[in-house]
Amino acid sequence: MMRLPVSPDVRQRLMVRRYVATGRGSVRRYLRLLGGFVLLMSDRQVRRFGRALARDARRVADDDLETLLGMDWRCRLVAAWMIGLDRRTRFRERLSGLLLESECPYAGQGYCLALACFGEERDAEIITAYLDRWLPEESCDYDQDDAMGVLLYLDESHATDRAARFLAPGGLWENSAMAGKDPVAARAYIELLHEFAVCSTSGQLKHWLPLRRRFLDDCGGDQPMYGDEDPDR
Repeated sequence: MMRLPVSPDVRQRLMVRRYVATGRGSVRRYLRLLGGFVLLMSDRQVRRFGRALARDARRVADDDLETLLGMDWRCRLVAAWMIGLDRRTRFRERLSGLLLESECPYAGQGYCLALACFGEERDAEIITAYLDRWLPEESCDYDQDDAMGVLLYLDESHATDRAARFLAPGGLWENSAMAGKDPVAARAYIELLHEFAVCSTSGQLKHWLPLRRRFLDDCGGDQPMYGDEDPDR
């Protein structure tokens, strides 16, 4: 049977449905990756969501990831997460460019997570360049906290101290729109998301659930968990 050609527009819509807006529940994948929503899901949801996300991260083609990175923030956010989970370091410089452009909010959370998953010196350099560029810009009040969390996490991993000059009294952090945010809390948050990515990929999310519980307890005790509707296929 001869297959009819699929237009680029139709292909993009199918791609969004497949990877970005997937899920039978009321909250689609891109929203579950946004702002720590995964911390509030039930244990059952977390297992299903992480398993489906890791499966797609393994299977998605590089060309599809590149297409998603050229679309809106929802597509970029999900693409960056999948790149991070599968540790596709060949996208490092592409993510670096997008992060430094800081074209739109939200997507940067995914870029930061991916760089944390790569976890190499080059990733710390990218984060450092981003903070040098955007901390002085008070009009851009998003993603710098995630970036600082990654930098502190990488500092600990590599026994470096790149974050110190930003956080010193009178430094860029103190004089930025991020001044009221706790960089140590940002580091703990990023580390937890990184562990979620690692445990999703390895199929060991049962080991992540106690870490989440401890994190939520440290943040102020019980928080409501969403019910058992399926978060993904």
